[in-house]
Amino acid sequence: MWILYAFGSALFAGITSILAKCGIKKTDSHVATALRTIIVLIFSWLMVFIVQSQNQISTISNKTWLFLILSGFATGASWLCYFKALQLGDVNKVVPIDKSSTILTMILAFIFLKEEMTLLKGVCVILIGIGTYMMIDQKESTSANHHKSWLIYALLSAIFASLTSILGKVGMQNIDSNLGTAIRTVVVLFMSWVVVFVTHKQHTLKEIDHHELLFI
Repeated sequence: MWILYAFGSALFAGITSILAKCGIKKTDSHVATALRTIIVLIFSWLMVFIVQSQNQISTISNKTWLFLILSGFATGASWLCYFKALQLGDVNKVVPIDKSSTILTMILAFIFLKEEMTLLKGVCVILIGIGTYMMIDQKESTSANHHKSWLIYALLSAIFASLTSILGKVGMQNIDSNLGTAIRTVVVLFMSWVVVFVTHKQHTLKEIDHHELLFI
């Protein structure tokens, strides 16, 4: 069953990238992230009440709370960096770098979670790295855009996404995954709006194009 959820995650992640790129052509990426997090928060808590896992909140241990909150901050940082990278760069350049977080995640899982690292997995990690480099290198050679700040944000997105996976794995061991996701999303919402106000972008909310708001 887990493989179906994994494929579903990949499918919706791809759709998210395309819709997000359409929604942040003029809209500030941090504002867009804060707005879309509201929708994610509503949906995630709706799922909590559908599966009736809200009663588990009182049983969550301090350790689980800690890792869920840390995972939430890592998620927020990853989203903020990812959508900033999408705004500055091309989707077909940003996404491969972001998804290279798989490599770091597998390495961290082997080191900290003691998950098995077979020869086949090791070869796959190397192949993923080579494939990612070839995709980016090819796109870079044909691109007229030499602005590289998107690359920094894409790399940071991958790093924080890896931390999200590791921290989330520890934080969701003893609770329903829907509840864990909902709690993490609260942290992301708080973090994203703090960034909006710190960067003084809140005034741009009135200027958002209705079409872009729909995509967001």
